Amino acid sequence: MKRLAEIIKPYLQLLRVGNLTFVAILLYVMEKWVATPLLQLEQFGELMPWWVLTLLIVSVVGIAAGGYVINDYFDVKIDRINRPDNLVVTRIISRDTAMHLFYGLTAVGVIAGTVVAWWAHSWTLLFTYVVIPGLLWFYSASYKRMFLIGNLVVAFASAIVPLLVAIANADYLHHLYQNALAYSPIVGELYVWTGGFAAFAFLLTWVREIVKDIEDIEGDREMECRTLPIVWGDKVAKIIATILLVVIATLIVYILFAVLPFSHEWKSLPTRYVVFGLIVPILCSIVLLWAANNRTEYHRVQTIIKFTMFMGMLFSYVIATNL
Repeated sequence: MKRLAEIIKPYLQLLRVGNLTFVAILLYVMEKWVATPLLQLEQFGELMPWWVLTLLIVSVVGIAAGGYVINDYFDVKIDRINRPDNLVVTRIISRDTAMHLFYGLTAVGVIAGTVVAWWAHSWTLLFTYVVIPGLLWFYSASYKRMFLIGNLVVAFASAIVPLLVAIANADYLHHLYQNALAYSPIVGELYVWTGGFAAFAFLLTWVREIVKDIEDIEGDREMECRTLPIVWGDKVAKIIATILLVVIATLIVYILFAVLPFSHEWKSLPTRYVVFGLIVPILCSIVLLWAANNRTEYHRVQTIIKFTMFMGMLFSYVIATNL
C-alpha cells in the first residue's frame, strides 16, 4: 500500500488534484445553487440531468488536468530554479509520459465536452472545447512568457468555467422553446449571475498570477520571461495587484448593497458573509502582499487569494437560500 502511494503521489502533484477538486465543486455549485434556482423561479425547473452535469465536470477537469501537465512539460528549466524540490517531470515522470498524459486527459475532456454540447445543441460549447486545449498548449509553450498575455490567458480560462453552465442551460432552453424565450428573462439572468462569478474569478486569478510571478521572478528572469514584475518591477506589480483587489472589494460591496435583494442589516447572513468571508481576506491579502519578502510569504498570499475564491464560490449558496 505504501509503495502504491509513492507511485501515485507524483501524479497527483502533477495534476494539481486540489485545484481540480475546486473546479469540480465550482461547476456543481454553479448548476445546483445558481442555474437551477433561477430556472425554478422562472418555472422552467431543473434542466440538466445528472449524467450531463457529470460529463460537464469530467470535460473541464480533464482539459484542466491536461493543461497542468503540459505547463510542467514546458516549464522544466524554470521549475529547476523556482521549485527544485517539487519538480516532477524529468525527475520522476518522463517527458514522454507527461506528453501522453496530456493527450489522454485532453482527449477525455474534449470527448465528454462534445457529448455535453450535443445534449445542449450548442455550437458555442463545441467551439469552446476545441479552442481551450489549444489555448492552454500555446500558453505553456509561449504565451506565459509574454508581457501580461500569460496572466490574462489564465484569468480567462478561470472565468470561462462558471460560464459553461450558463451556456449549456441557455442553449438547451433555446433548443426547447426557440422564439418563445423572447418573452422570458431567464437566459439573460443565467448569464448575468454566472457572469458575476466569472468576473470575480477573472480578477482574483489575475491577482494570483501577478503574485505568483513575483514569487517566481528569479527563474523567470533566468529564462528571459517578460512577466509584469520583470518588466515593470515588483513594486509596480504589487501596486497593480492592490488596485485589482480594491476594485474587487468595491464591486462586491456595490453588488451586495445595490443589486442583491437582501436585508442589509449587520445581523443579516449575506452582510456578515461578505464582510468576513470576502472583504477581510482581501484586505489581509493586501497587507501580507506588501509585507512579503520571500517565496514562502508570497505563497501565503496566494493561499489567501485561493481561500477568497472558495468563499466567493460558496456565496452562491447564500444567494440561493436568500432569494
